[in-house]
Amino acid sequence: MPSKTVTVGSAVGLHARPAALIAEAAGELDDDVFIGLEGKDPVDAGSALMIMTLGAKHGDTVEVSGEQQSDVDTIAAMVEKDLDA
Repeated sequence: MPSKTVTVGSAVGLHARPAALIAEAAGELDDDVFIGLEGKDPVDAGSALMIMTLGAKHGDTVEVSGEQQSDVDTIAAMVEKDLDA
């Protein structure tokens, strides 16, 4: 399963707005994508609520994984951006 480790770029972490934008984008992909913090089980990137339960803060490192590398790259790029700006 392809994966990519990235740093959370949003100043508020993966909170409401960034989580909603990521979940919306993940929901449009053909395959499931997951986001996980070290030491925690990965969650479905298609669910804003599940993303928020991670408690990922700005600067935290997360792993994005999925069936397709292109899907992983798409979501990983969003995680790295400041989506709350």
